[in-house]
Amino acid sequence: MPRTADPTDIPERLLAAGLDLFLNQGYNATGIQQLTDHARVPKGSFYNHFASKEAFAAAVVQRYAELMQASWERMMGDAPADPMAAIRHVFAKMLRYHDRLAESPAGCLIGNFAAEIAVSSEACRQSLLAAQLAWRQRLAGLIAAGQAAGEIRGDLDPIELSALTWSVWEGALLRMKVERSVQPLRDSVALVLDRIYPPTAIRP
Repeated sequence: MPRTADPTDIPERLLAAGLDLFLNQGYNATGIQQLTDHARVPKGSFYNHFASKEAFAAAVVQRYAELMQASWERMMGDAPADPMAAIRHVFAKMLRYHDRLAESPAGCLIGNFAAEIAVSSEACRQSLLAAQLAWRQRLAGLIAAGQAAGEIRGDLDPIELSALTWSVWEGALLRMKVERSVQPLRDSVALVLDRIYPPTAIRP
């Protein structure tokens, strides 16, 4: 197994392996030996960097949250200036991402772990909560801007509308995995953006 003098090499390889395996097969189905084999590092090195599998999972969630932040920034980099158009742009990008994975949908690590280990691991629950709240806060900022521009209904708090959107999206991701189709995502996004977001006076 190749080694380098970089002290961050092994933990970085483990985190990358953990993200891949946890996304595609879950927490409970992934063992330490499988993680180290996938990362191509000695099994004994795992506990030199992580106190337990639970602590490692919490670190993987934090890494996933960082990737979500970076992805959001890339999407916003070429998004329209108009707030509602920017929201549609973000969801169109996410839909295209999941459409490419339709044959083997991994879903979202936050939603997957929330169902699998949030109850049994407080460390993971806290990491999941932080990641979820960060995503919702980013969307809430666009919603608030859309409300100020008169494009989005103003009778709901931006944080509440963002939380509802997260719940709908994550529920649709679960349906996507069961149905092996991105159609639940498309239908759910259309319902939220076309029927729930518009101001009451112009909502169809």
